Amino acid sequence: MLSLLAIVLLIATLMTLFYQQISRGIGSAVFVIVWLLCGFLASWLFHPLSLILLAAGVTVLNHVDLRQKFITKPVYNALAKVMPAIGDTEREAIEAGTTWFEADLFSGRPDWEKFAHIQFTSLTEEEQSFIDNEVVELCDMLDEWQIFHELRDLPEEVWDFLKHKGFFSLIIPTEYGGKAFSPYAQSRIMSKIATRSLTAAVTAMVPNSLGPGELLAEYGTQEQKDRWLPGLAKGDEIPCFGLTGPEAGSDAGAIPDTGVICKGKIDGKEVLGMRLNFAKRWITLAPVATVVGLAFKLYDPEKLLGDTEDLGITCALIPADTKGVEIGRRHYPGSPFMNGPINGKDVFVPLDAIIGGPDMAGKGWRMLIECLGAGRGVSLPALATASGEMGYRMTGAFGRIRRQFNTAVGEFEGVQEASANVAALAYTLEAYRHLVTRSLEDGAPSVVTAMAKYHATEMMRELINHGMDIAGGRGIQLGPRNFLALPYQSTPIAITVEGANILTRSLMIFGQGAMRCHPFLYDELQAIQAEDKKQGLQDFDALFFSHASHTLGNISSAIAQALASPYLSDAPGNADAFSAPWYRLINRYSAVLASTSDMALALLGGDLKRRELLSARLGDVHSQLLIACAILKYHATLPRDEANDAHAHYALRLAFSRAHDSLEAFTSNFGFFGIGRVLKRLFFPLGRPCKAQAPSDDQIRALGQMIMEPSSVRDALAEPAYISQDPEDSIGRVEATFNKLLEVEPGFLAYLKAEGKGQLEGKTVLEKLQDAARKGIINESQVEAINEYDAMRYDCLLTDAFDKDLKEVQVHAERPMI
Repeated sequence: MLSLLAIVLLIATLMTLFYQQISRGIGSAVFVIVWLLCGFLASWLFHPLSLILLAAGVTVLNHVDLRQKFITKPVYNALAKVMPAIGDTEREAIEAGTTWFEADLFSGRPDWEKFAHIQFTSLTEEEQSFIDNEVVELCDMLDEWQIFHELRDLPEEVWDFLKHKGFFSLIIPTEYGGKAFSPYAQSRIMSKIATRSLTAAVTAMVPNSLGPGELLAEYGTQEQKDRWLPGLAKGDEIPCFGLTGPEAGSDAGAIPDTGVICKGKIDGKEVLGMRLNFAKRWITLAPVATVVGLAFKLYDPEKLLGDTEDLGITCALIPADTKGVEIGRRHYPGSPFMNGPINGKDVFVPLDAIIGGPDMAGKGWRMLIECLGAGRGVSLPALATASGEMGYRMTGAFGRIRRQFNTAVGEFEGVQEASANVAALAYTLEAYRHLVTRSLEDGAPSVVTAMAKYHATEMMRELINHGMDIAGGRGIQLGPRNFLALPYQSTPIAITVEGANILTRSLMIFGQGAMRCHPFLYDELQAIQAEDKKQGLQDFDALFFSHASHTLGNISSAIAQALASPYLSDAPGNADAFSAPWYRLINRYSAVLASTSDMALALLGGDLKRRELLSARLGDVHSQLLIACAILKYHATLPRDEANDAHAHYALRLAFSRAHDSLEAFTSNFGFFGIGRVLKRLFFPLGRPCKAQAPSDDQIRALGQMIMEPSSVRDALAEPAYISQDPEDSIGRVEATFNKLLEVEPGFLAYLKAEGKGQLEGKTVLEKLQDAARKGIINESQVEAINEYDAMRYDCLLTDAFDKDLKEVQVHAERPMI
């Protein structure tokens, strides 16, 4: 028994030393002292062999030459044989951009003081004015049914408005006539437009995300900026960017498009330039573009620029009317925004067409990676957030208006299971928008934006699917009354562009996240692959033991928090009683993520890249922790009331339950003789934490009811949206009917109850209402208002009908005689 106690004390000492990140020298001394003290409990610790082993271990760990000879060098050589080389394209992707708070979450020890100082961005007066005026005016002009099914394009006056009111210049610096709005303002603008028309939102989105405007502003020469940016800002030039093709989508390294440096003639003069051959597909705005950005592989076979023949991926900007460019045809991606192919054969352009000039030849991939943030972090999440805002409002209203079995459909528990998720996901999307756009003001965090693109669009898909389930036939039948079908039909667009979601989840989030966010991993790989092996070994020695201490510290932290949480975990100093327990839970899962990731990297090495199911699950955990941070930060910005707490609590339960599900799937499938299951027992000895359970039935019922009622959250999610008040509009009809129901509901329910019991006489609703008033069931003053509501209700539930050629809408909205 005393020997067991000694072993426990030694293990506890090691865990404490690693948990506190004590230096190697001091830690060794402390451990030796505890060993000697424990010798009084277990005499075998004083055995000569035990003491020799202790002395040998301490000496090797603390003597540089011995440590490198017996530990570091064997590990270094073994890893050098099994770790895959990092290619130039992969290295550029890893090194591009910056890291942000996601690195803290991956480290296992979030810095909550840093997080407390992160403040959500507010709109400037100019940005708010643009949203309140130009954006609202644009939304007033839009009719998505007409755009989608009649014109299959934006009306000409809308194109002119977009061009001349600055919608294409949001990211262009003010000195060139642009607006230079913040990422948050851009997101708010795009989402407000998207609540009215996805086609218009995508049209405005593209020039302000990955495209010539951003690339020029960031990398262009002064001459290029002066030449192109004023025209782009005014809308005189319409840009597109050609990256993807028939055989190269997200895999930019597979681009078959080429440019060859050679001499040619322009305006009768011989100049040094490039001969381009390319075939691009799925390029938004291509059919109407006047200037084309291109990504291609540049070669210099005659060594006209230097000694390198294969220069790599390069970005150039050329006028759309350049000889040899074929442009103007359209794809039809399910939404009628302008999208089409671009082909080029023997297109000769001067070298100064390269964005940034000849010095930027071969640096295009890094440029693209660093500029993808606007599309992944701003535009696509903005479309998802818009779907959340409108899905919340319409699903809640429709659930209260639509009745079956004399009960509002939103009160059925089966429906509430879906509607509660709609409410929580809409809340999460708005929170996530705030945090991600804030991160973009501090740099270009590629991992954060990859997370945002994947999870925001997947939440949109889930939310809209729930909305369609609740709306049923009302959501399926197309027509100008339908408030869900067009967003549903357009969801695959957001899922697919800027990197297909499967690829983003399987390869990018954890693949880049582990390399970018881990404090040691990338530097270790660089040391392993260094040409100077002696220097590489020295660098690796320091990194490897720091990495080992980091890993063991996180394992100790995860185990300690599993046994003693929340007592060993900190929360931000400004955390309140609601948020503090959730922050402590983030600490725990952060330590588990860091420990599990290091274990996977140590045992699988380069194979982890190919084990996409495993790495994707670790990426899911990482993402859900960042989502939880967004929810907590957003919750703190809203009034502390029952609605805010209920939405945040449900959303957090969803995030942590999904994080835990991913960890369980990882440990169940990791292999290695059951090590995954051992990790699960170590980190969760008492099972799944209560707060990581899926939302309870009580929470489902509460939030399912709340989405149908006025609340601070309903107002907060409506504020960024365009909510039509026109009762003839698809959105306005539901909105007006819902508002009328709130006005008359007590009397209307009393009338329905009496009608259901057969207590009322009359052939029409009005006659029965008048009879109800005579019998004192409702007040006389309520008759007209309830009758008006019932007519609105009936009209609101109708779906569009057409003539047999599907050309003319023929809806009979008058209530039948009953």
